[in-house]
Amino acid sequence: MPTMTLSSCRRTDALLAIPFSAETDFTLLADYSEQFAETLLEVDEPMQRQALYVRLADCLATLLPTMDAPLPPHLVESLTVDELPSPRLGFEPDADLLCEYCLTLARLLTNRAVTPEMEQTLIGLMFELVSYFAGELQAPRWVRTGKGVKLLQCQF
Repeated sequence: MPTMTLSSCRRTDALLAIPFSAETDFTLLADYSEQFAETLLEVDEPMQRQALYVRLADCLATLLPTMDAPLPPHLVESLTVDELPSPRLGFEPDADLLCEYCLTLARLLTNRAVTPEMEQTLIGLMFELVSYFAGELQAPRWVRTGKGVKLLQCQF
């Protein structure tokens, strides 16, 4: 029977207690989603997993409507860099579709509609998707140059 240490239970409980709402910055919602997905990789206890699935799905559902909202002015500085970031490869769904992929996986796992073997694989896939999604949402949007601030080509 899987066991969890007291410290991992406390960490999971603390994560489950994180408050968020429609007013939470999308960068924080992305970070919380990634934390939920990462913790799912480590948790074996079914009730804790179920609670994490629900929180992840709720967080992604809260995040999805923010995809088309204008960028809040207070986030501009945190999304501006002094040097061009390294180019990213491959996978290129738009933000709405990527969020929907993550949300669908979270809901599928919440409803426990898979075998235990499929669940492990889907948790890994969900973590990879959520991490990619969070990274893209938190990626720089502008770069400072000698001629001022320039908009980067960004996916989202």
